[in-house]
Amino acid sequence: MSVTLGKTDFIDDPVALEQHLPGRRIEAVERYGKFMLLRLSAAAGADGNRGEDGAKQASLLVHLGMTGQMAPSPAERPQEKHTHVCMLLDDGRELRYTDARRFGRIAYLTEASLAEELTHFGADPLEISKEEFAKGIRERRARIKALLLDQSVLRGVGNIYADESLWKAKIHPARLGAKLSREQAEVLRHALQEILHKAIVMRGSSISDFLDAQGEPGEYQRRHRAYGREGKACHRCKTVIRRGIVAGRSSYFCPKCQSAPSGFVMLPFPRRGRPKKSMKKTTQRRPDMVGAGAGR
Repeated sequence: MSVTLGKTDFIDDPVALEQHLPGRRIEAVERYGKFMLLRLSAAAGADGNRGEDGAKQASLLVHLGMTGQMAPSPAERPQEKHTHVCMLLDDGRELRYTDARRFGRIAYLTEASLAEELTHFGADPLEISKEEFAKGIRERRARIKALLLDQSVLRGVGNIYADESLWKAKIHPARLGAKLSREQAEVLRHALQEILHKAIVMRGSSISDFLDAQGEPGEYQRRHRAYGREGKACHRCKTVIRRGIVAGRSSYFCPKCQSAPSGFVMLPFPRRGRPKKSMKKTTQRRPDMVGAGAGR
């Protein structure tokens, strides 16, 4: 495997990729939270330029950010715009990393540095036990939405699936984790795991331009019950879905099914998100009143 780099501002150490990737094999590809982990073989015949670490097993830690994609492609196929990393494989294909916004990350890590890196990640939400989940949530006074997004608590949960899980569990995103009962924590854990399993089968959610490794868009956005549905009827009770800011992120919820804690402020509807009003005959306004309040 050899490597060619374009823009490198999202790569921890571009020189390390150029020095240590040639001659290695990709032995396994794993998921670790929101990251892909490419396990690399030891270099075949390390030389003096690679140093001692070059002869040992290592890994590539890859985050796709919001718009990234990493997929194999025939080497003769013209590169897509925003292709920043090309790794030539021994079968003649190239493993290409493309990312228009470059919000992702690529890091070459030795065994020791990888072990240190992974200590910052929390439990896998698909594997976490009932007891560990309840403990991680109920012993913290942060908002439950913030806890779900905190990668040191749970690795791999993003904004979409946090909102979807909270809607399914009937828990408001601004509730404090410490205020949840053990029963509510278990309902949330079950909802989160069920939704993640379904989303994986359906290749995730394509909100804008997301494609999977086979170049296919996700389908789970058709199952969304809260995320992105501001102004639309709740699938459960028909109340209009609202939006607020929790943990610095837009959060979608049903104000009836997910009762808000005291003091929580919902955002006003944008014009495009306002529920449609029934058509009723109204009294004609005076000419001087036409347009009053426009732009408010």
